[in-house]
Amino acid sequence: MERQADSPVDDIDWSLTTWEGAQREQLRRWAELPLENVVRALEEMEQLAARLAEKK
Repeated sequence: MERQADSPVDDIDWSLTTWEGAQREQLRRWAELPLENVVRALEEMEQLAARLAEKK
């Protein structure tokens, strides 16, 4: 079976498949967000943490 040159496998950035690579990519994407989105996400994470702490 021959692989096509345009297959999705050829587009994979294998450096992102390690823990370090995934963390780097996550930080890169986070840094690209507008400040308003970052603040909103942090507030949502804080609310979720508070709700989860109540259930203990």
